[in-house]
Amino acid sequence: MENEQKTSGRAAMAGNPSKISERLQRQMDFITEIDRAKEVFRQTYLASGQRRENDAEHSWHLAMMAFLLAEYANTPVDVLKVIKLVLVHDLVEIDAGDTYAYDTKGNETKRSRELAAADRLFNILPKDQAAQLRALWDEFEAQESAEARFAHTLDKCQPVLLNDASGGRSWREHGVRRQQILERNARTPEGSEALWDYTKKCIERNIENGNIG
Repeated sequence: MENEQKTSGRAAMAGNPSKISERLQRQMDFITEIDRAKEVFRQTYLASGQRRENDAEHSWHLAMMAFLLAEYANTPVDVLKVIKLVLVHDLVEIDAGDTYAYDTKGNETKRSRELAAADRLFNILPKDQAAQLRALWDEFEAQESAEARFAHTLDKCQPVLLNDASGGRSWREHGVRRQQILERNARTPEGSEALWDYTKKCIERNIENGNIG
């Protein structure tokens, strides 16, 4: 399907020169719009603890993790596909905002807010690319493919690593408890048992030192 979308894009550009500028403009409009991801700040602090990370930094970090840690996936994965999934997965927060993992009230409306955001954001693009990115976002959300499960594992492990590195600052600020973390990570091992084992040790260390209740 992805190859078909690439072909249709090239055909649109080659077949009618007047459409080249229209297609390119829509792509540039989208690229400009997603710059706003740099302004969506998460609750997780940088490893230094100096400030909170933003969505663009988070997605970049996951993409690097996908590239470097793919060997630990439970089953072989298409690394490029995983990178695409993690780069797209939080774009909806440009409209929907970041919903903190342990914000019970916010999570009640998260899905509806993010669906509305996906409908608007991805449709800025030409139709073939809008469909491609929407399919990637839906795949990440469904967690049914090996790539999506591994992408989710990375998405869950990364905040733990940063919390551990920053002295549990976000956990302490929000009074996060052990059970909350374990419930949130119920499916994390599905993408990588090895990465979850490593992450679990970080959690246990922070329970022992009092950063997690």
